Amino acid sequence: MNLTDIGIHLPITDPTWIFFLVLMIILFAPILLGRLRIPHIIGMILAGVVIGKYGFNILERDSSFELFGKVGIYYIMFLAGLEMDLENLKKNLSKAFVFGVLTFFIPFGIGMWVGMSYLGFGLGTSLLFSSILASHTLVAYPIVGRYGMARHNSVSISIGGTMFALTVALFVLAGISGMYKGELDSGSWIWFIGKCVGYCAFVFLVFPRFARWFFRKYEDNVMQYIFVLALVFLSAALAELAGLEGIFGAFLAGLVLNRLIPHVSPLMNRTEFVGNALFIPYFLIGVGMLINLGALFTGGDTIKVVVVMLIVATATKWLAAWITQKIYRMSAASRQMLFGLSNAHAAGALAMVMVGTQIEVEPGVFLMNEDMLNGVVIMILFSCIVSSVMTERAARTMALAEENGEMDMSRGKEEERVMVSIANPETVEPLVNMALMMRDPKSKKELLAVTVEVEYDEAKKQAKLAQRRKSLEQAARIASAVDVPMKTRCRLSTNAATGILNTAGEMNATEIVLGLHHKHGLLDSFLGNFAQSILKGTHRQLMIVKCVIPANTMRRIMVAVPPNAEFEAGFYKWVERMARIGGQLGCRVHFWAHADTMQRICGYMNKFHSSVRVEYSLMDSWDDLLLISNKVAYDHLMVIVSARRGAISYQPSFEELPDQITKYFANNSLMLIYPDQLGDPSQNFTFSAPANQPGTRIYDNVSKWVYNLMKKGEEMQ
Repeated sequence: MNLTDIGIHLPITDPTWIFFLVLMIILFAPILLGRLRIPHIIGMILAGVVIGKYGFNILERDSSFELFGKVGIYYIMFLAGLEMDLENLKKNLSKAFVFGVLTFFIPFGIGMWVGMSYLGFGLGTSLLFSSILASHTLVAYPIVGRYGMARHNSVSISIGGTMFALTVALFVLAGISGMYKGELDSGSWIWFIGKCVGYCAFVFLVFPRFARWFFRKYEDNVMQYIFVLALVFLSAALAELAGLEGIFGAFLAGLVLNRLIPHVSPLMNRTEFVGNALFIPYFLIGVGMLINLGALFTGGDTIKVVVVMLIVATATKWLAAWITQKIYRMSAASRQMLFGLSNAHAAGALAMVMVGTQIEVEPGVFLMNEDMLNGVVIMILFSCIVSSVMTERAARTMALAEENGEMDMSRGKEEERVMVSIANPETVEPLVNMALMMRDPKSKKELLAVTVEVEYDEAKKQAKLAQRRKSLEQAARIASAVDVPMKTRCRLSTNAATGILNTAGEMNATEIVLGLHHKHGLLDSFLGNFAQSILKGTHRQLMIVKCVIPANTMRRIMVAVPPNAEFEAGFYKWVERMARIGGQLGCRVHFWAHADTMQRICGYMNKFHSSVRVEYSLMDSWDDLLLISNKVAYDHLMVIVSARRGAISYQPSFEELPDQITKYFANNSLMLIYPDQLGDPSQNFTFSAPANQPGTRIYDNVSKWVYNLMKKGEEMQ
């Protein structure tokens, strides 16, 4: 068979072979280019060039590439909104606005001048030409996610600037379209702005409430994923109806669902996996299939347009990033990240040039000609290559710097090993999810899960053991869904508490998470001998958890802290866990504590978790715990920090906690924390509390004295 015979069968039209070839490209492009240290995004685009009609014509860019390609670009924008640190964005909002202004108007202004003076374009063509140069697409964003830099300041600034540039570009496009269609008047602009405002209000007000209701009612993983995807496309479709681009709607959907999909959750993992494995590569391959490199050698103005677009687009985007860096004194890696994410032109540029090819200036003459179309498509290839290389380099530099910083901070710190005790199949998912959220996301250590069987009847024992193992398998599946390893153990023991304690000792657990089924009538039956046995048998942190609603739908965490809690060895440990849960859920953490305790909490949160939304209220006496009950809603998590008998912060009123919880917090999600009794209490944070926060005294010397006294007592024993 010769090449002519093969050519007869090209392009391939059989759906099975088309999908197979696409999967082979998605599989081997990262492998081959990874050895050359080239971002695999470039490989996808180049593969599209090779197999497209302007290459070897192996595949035709049919409707499947259009469909999956549109899903892919929506996915990129949706993930950008979903993974964004909203608190970080709020703090950097002014920087994002400044960068957005610079990254749009510098290319726009220079593009207008070049288009009219050098390329000889008319006003309408120059406006569209400069808008294409000014807008950009977050094609390289998956690289950021792969390196775990999605919440870095420069990434938030880049995304905010992208949305500003894209929005202004769409307004310019609407103005150009209206200008040539004779619809450019004050009434049309008011109607357009009204539609945009109405659309944004609908998405921000309706989507979160609807999603929170759905997640509470339906916990099936497949249903939740399909629901999220449906919201993304609904938002994109509504954006197009309002006169905006669908990618704007996908990004907006990511923003409003940000706090309902924790970063460490099976739903987030599935969302990222499907997008990165299939839809986003499909989009990149489809972009490559549009590129006609042969147009550079066919004469005409194509090569001239391409060279001008590449020089102007690259230079002006770099200039915007450089000015932003100098204004805010950012690092060189941050400048690279700003430039890398803002340099790629893809979806927005394609949409604008396609609109330009359909606007007729005069009979037979269109706003955008063939040379412009070829120039834009080729510019997409080169801009994506530059964007991917620069983003990869910046992300790698930032990741190494962050890793080195964490290694320095982690010296001398205790390795975390969280153990989940599973007794009831209904509490498996909430307990494991809670453990995942409080776990250090950078930790390489596995989670631990144990279940203890105390049945003496041999006939019933095997059936119960089988049920216990199923619960452990379910726990392991939940953990593996977010790529967290879990070590499980099913144990036989004459006493449940003894079995848990022995397992915790054998597996070197640093904290234990227990479940409390919300259908139990009396809390007292649980906090009796069982909990007391565990508390007496370990000095490690113990957390007793009851979730009446899914954790991702909780809107606030209320933390009641007793006086003198800052003198406990495990004080900063549980504060760190609250900060992590609040950060994962994106909800407010409201601390109620004595003024002196509050100052320690303020100092720690300001230094290590400034992006977490925190509120503080004075609680001078532990008797004020009942006053908090009036402020705890159904969708709040009530956290009560208690203490073991004989501890520094222990109070006799703790004996009444079971009755108080049963009476006042029976219908609320609940967490009881018994802090570590050993640790490093010499780790004192002597930061100044914020001016508007309570607390002025720091008991450093007292804390060290108490610790030394306890240590001597233990040595005497």
